[in-house]
Amino acid sequence: NKDGGRDHWPRVSCALLSGGGMKHGQVIGSTDRLGGEASERPVHFMEVLATLYKHVGIDTDTATLPDLTGRPHYITDGHKPISELI
Repeated sequence: NKDGGRDHWPRVSCALLSGGGMKHGQVIGSTDRLGGEASERPVHFMEVLATLYKHVGIDTDTATLPDLTGRPHYITDGHKPISELI
């Protein structure tokens, strides 16, 4: 469609993660019966990034990147790794 499919179910997505010593074989969270809204254990994409960073040895509590003015910003904006995968 004209919106590239971005006009339906914009608040729910999925991700498949494997390897890296993660606890696998599980589904984390659920949606309502229509699949349009998270109903149990919503996961923010920054939690996914924090999980990946942790598995490659980056401490998300201390790691920062500078913005254009040189001010440091935490790489996951305070989000923590997904505890169910660690």
